Amino acid sequence: MLEVRLSAVQVDLQSNNPVILLQEKEGERSLPIFIGAPEATAIAFALQQVPVARPMTHDLMRELIDALGAQVIRVVVTEVQQDTFYAEIHLEVGSRQVQVSSRPSDAIALATRTGSPLFVEDELMEMAGVVLESDEPEEEESEELVSQFREFLDDVSPEDFGGSSPG
Repeated sequence: MLEVRLSAVQVDLQSNNPVILLQEKEGERSLPIFIGAPEATAIAFALQQVPVARPMTHDLMRELIDALGAQVIRVVVTEVQQDTFYAEIHLEVGSRQVQVSSRPSDAIALATRTGSPLFVEDELMEMAGVVLESDEPEEEESEELVSQFREFLDDVSPEDFGGSSPG
């Protein structure tokens, strides 16, 4: 297992879809994972510590885990099958360790809220990892990405999260 860090949540310029980049802590490879707009928003809100009027789903997950006396030990992106990535949330519940299958986007959104470390299986990084030309996009490109993501966030509404009424 390789420890990674969430290096970016951005909109892919070619497909106009949100993508997260998990970069090796001790290396140059990154694992790009395309995710849905609501999940990208949830991760970005957590990273930027955006206050929300009501807890989002991943905030609720964190509160449930805390209320049960459990702790998220780590999140592991385990494999990809037919362009679908899989992950596990590793929990410690008392003296037991429990693994829960998850979409990577949900697991990472939870990890951003709990400060839990992120990992990618070695074989997955070997198969799907890429070396990006530069860690830092050109300033103009970076401003364009930020601008596009802000537009994306401005257009997000409660209906995008599966319902129009607070609950």
